[in-house]
Amino acid sequence: MSEEEAMVDSQRSNRMLMVEDEAGDARLLQLAIRQSGFSADIDHVWDGYEALDYLRRAGQQRQRAPRPDLIVLDLKMPRLSGLDFLALIKQDGDLRAIPVVVFSSSLLETDVRSAYELGAAGYLIKPADFQELISMVRILGEYWFTLVRLPHND
Repeated sequence: MSEEEAMVDSQRSNRMLMVEDEAGDARLLQLAIRQSGFSADIDHVWDGYEALDYLRRAGQQRQRAPRPDLIVLDLKMPRLSGLDFLALIKQDGDLRAIPVVVFSSSLLETDVRSAYELGAAGYLIKPADFQELISMVRILGEYWFTLVRLPHND
């Protein structure tokens, strides 16, 4: 790695957008991220429409919203489901390169298959045990923010 590449990589913010409509699940995921040992700036939105506004920097409060390096997406949400959100951003030339990991309680094979067919980078089942969640989040963070080279986001 050249000095310039190392400098750009060291400046990476490790920014995550969490799209989760359940307040309890969102708090548990944020706590697990803090306890997992990896550093990430986490922005949270409540549904697919709010996530689209965030990513498209729509509205006064979102004009300076930073582009996330990773989106963690719940599937079962009101107004705009996770699968519908995934389909929309993977069709958008400005957003499709952002990796999306589905984080759902759904074990349905149709949900798993649909998520991958629409462009999900991964599909994780929400564990019932908090220590399992911390372990899962640690591996997720290590993979996406340490091992994988992501495109630079503006």
